[in-house]
Amino acid sequence: MTAVEAAPVGAPSAPDRRRVPALGNTDPALRAAWHPVLRLADLGDEPVAVRLLGEAWVVARLDGEVVVLADRCPHRLAPLSAGSVDRTGETDVLRCGYHGWCFDGGGTCTTIPALGPDARLPPRSAATTPAAVATHLGLVWVAPDAPRTPLPPDPLADDDRAAFLAGDLPTITCRAGAGLLVDNFLDMAHFPYVHAATIGTDEDPVVDPPVVEREGDAAMVVRSSHRFPNREDPEVVAGRRPLLQTRHVTYRYTAPFACSLRIDYEEAGGSNVITFFVQPVDDETCTIHTSVARDDIDHDPGRLAAAVAFEEGVVAEDLALQSAFVELALPLDLTAEVHTRADRVTVELRRILADLVGA
Repeated sequence: MTAVEAAPVGAPSAPDRRRVPALGNTDPALRAAWHPVLRLADLGDEPVAVRLLGEAWVVARLDGEVVVLADRCPHRLAPLSAGSVDRTGETDVLRCGYHGWCFDGGGTCTTIPALGPDARLPPRSAATTPAAVATHLGLVWVAPDAPRTPLPPDPLADDDRAAFLAGDLPTITCRAGAGLLVDNFLDMAHFPYVHAATIGTDEDPVVDPPVVEREGDAAMVVRSSHRFPNREDPEVVAGRRPLLQTRHVTYRYTAPFACSLRIDYEEAGGSNVITFFVQPVDDETCTIHTSVARDDIDHDPGRLAAAVAFEEGVVAEDLALQSAFVELALPLDLTAEVHTRADRVTVELRRILADLVGA
């Protein structure tokens, strides 16, 4: 991991980068990256239809393994998600609901009922599969082509996981640009304005320069510490701790659209960890998978529910603005927007994505 040099704002990080005007939700370069498509908790006994980069996929659990196939039977192109999982044989198969064709987890067609049990199956009878599938951080991840980006790190990997109580926000599907949503998540200058009723209360509009460190070609870590009025601290209310306290903020970003935010409270103690993963559904639609983990709420389900509801309010404030954008593509040409030193993190985001697209 290396610290990013303070290059002039607007300067490219690589002299041979192909100039890329903007990154939309279905840019072909995004096929060679990991994307979340479904929470594991939402995958039951039957297949589930999902969309990614404008394409339809089906997720199912066969013989205990999560499998993903193109949601299109090669026979008459019927959606496989309209079928069912058949568990009556030696191995589980996904059965098309139109003519009963069956497919194993690798997409191989195992049965065509209309031809009988001993028929020779057509060579093109297999269903299409993505290049890679993974279950990670409670989600199903798909890379349609061989991924050039890593899966995002576990933000609690170095913690006593038992100390944290975690909860998921409801999955949100909305009109938005995936790059713009990540840009917004990593941006600290909008808090006093977009979040004036929640996290932006009493926020200083001046953004102190954070420490930005690249991790390989497709990830970065951002660290910042600052003073803030901790009005949620009960010890402040009791007069046993000062109102102004210190919090240490760590953002982790993995291309293209995976982020986490960790807030460690110095005087009050405890940590608040938020994950924010965006699924680009089609040109104008995204699905957001967000979770919260806290080790400062005494494992109280009621306090966790309150924390989840609070984060829902924060996301709603963001989406009220993000859904109003006319252009949903994230500009990657650094001359297309006006940048300042307060935009250090989001400029680096554009450089990482431009490198991914131009690779």
